[in-house]
Amino acid sequence: MNTAWMEMAAGRGALGIGLAVAGVVVVALLIGAFALGIRNMRRNPGPPDPAEQPRLPDDGPVREEHQNRAPDEMPRSDTRLTPHEMPAHGNMPSRPAPEGERPRWSGGSSGSFGSGGPGGGR
Repeated sequence: MNTAWMEMAAGRGALGIGLAVAGVVVVALLIGAFALGIRNMRRNPGPPDPAEQPRLPDDGPVREEHQNRAPDEMPRSDTRLTPHEMPAHGNMPSRPAPEGERPRWSGGSSGSFGSGGPGGGR
């Protein structure tokens, strides 16, 4: 009966030693990964000097161009068209719209995806 207890104690001791070794291996891997990360950071160039920063053009910042675009008409068909059957494979081009006021929501219409709210009326 004494030998059974001794074998069980030896098994538990081996398990404890195995877990301790595994823990040491995990800690060593984490320290190695940390050291490798620091080495990589030291190889990278530092931040640019103020003289290396981008500058505005001499004529100032680039301005936006506001232009109304009108899509080309969809081809009329009795059947449903798939993208590969459409002109330009479904990439419908647009063209400049005739000059005039952009269409806006009229006052009192839903304008907010059907919520019934005030919409774009001002």
